[in-house]
Amino acid sequence: MRGFSSHSQRHTLLVDTGETGQRQSSGYQQYLPQPARRAYSAEMAMMDLRTEIREFLSSRRARIAPEQAGLTAYGGNRRVKGLRREEVALLAGVSVDYYVRMERGSLAGASDGVLEALASALQLDEAEREHLFHLARQSGAPSGSRRRRPAVTVRSTLQQVLDAISDAPAWIGNGRYDVLAMNQLARALYSPVLVDSRRPANTARFVYLNPEAAQEFFVDYDQIASNVAAKLRMEAGRDPRDEELIALVGELSTCSELFRQRWASQDVRLHRSGRKRVRHPIVGQLDLDVEPLEMAAEPSLHLNVYTAPAGTPTADGLALLASWAATQQTMATEM
Repeated sequence: MRGFSSHSQRHTLLVDTGETGQRQSSGYQQYLPQPARRAYSAEMAMMDLRTEIREFLSSRRARIAPEQAGLTAYGGNRRVKGLRREEVALLAGVSVDYYVRMERGSLAGASDGVLEALASALQLDEAEREHLFHLARQSGAPSGSRRRRPAVTVRSTLQQVLDAISDAPAWIGNGRYDVLAMNQLARALYSPVLVDSRRPANTARFVYLNPEAAQEFFVDYDQIASNVAAKLRMEAGRDPRDEELIALVGELSTCSELFRQRWASQDVRLHRSGRKRVRHPIVGQLDLDVEPLEMAAEPSLHLNVYTAPAGTPTADGLALLASWAATQQTMATEM
């Protein structure tokens, strides 16, 4: 698994052979076998931002053939996959030396104009462009140790808003995929995710650490897994020193080969509206329209609402799920 720290090669050795690591950590890792616990400790080092920049830029460069960039490929034996560094420099309008410095991890001081030109040369999409700017801002920020963000408590008024949404699953989460608050219908919908007793529940852990249940729940599991890793990497670009995010990525990297593969792709993704298909153990398949809403008063959080057009099988399924959830609530109250 690359791009997490300067010790990424050592991480692979630790995972495969159980060689000794030194750091001790608290939390979930106490339940891991000793070799995996050691690997986790090695992975807990702060993300190496220069490595992140280098691997992101080189991976984007490698996917573009000269013909895709409007360049003529001279000679039939190109040793470099995709564009050469000098070709990227030409397309971005910067010197070769300057681009080489950027790809080696030094984006500090790069102007918005240079970053825009680089994004254009590498044919970055919206998420990749935003990620590039995040990396550049972090590159210019004062260095420091990893930090724990203050615990976010969902205000009671926000829970009231969730509870007022009675005919659609709705929940509030953060960029680490922590589920911080839910309404009754969301708890019923995500009951397979909530089987894990750890709180806050985390859908990234569910996807990668409970793959059998996740594959049964998410119809499009492969795409969901890719999206989760890409959104976590996007979050890591925003704040590479977030201690809890570092711990989560370390946990997933240690315990899931699939996550290591998806993380190494360097792909990023924004939170966007779309379709999510799930197989619920009570009501069957639901094809849900997902709308993530940014919260101006809580910029680190987002509200997710799942709906379905009236008169569709999914709308009927949601009504049945709401009835089942109400029955379960009544039974719990009467016990």
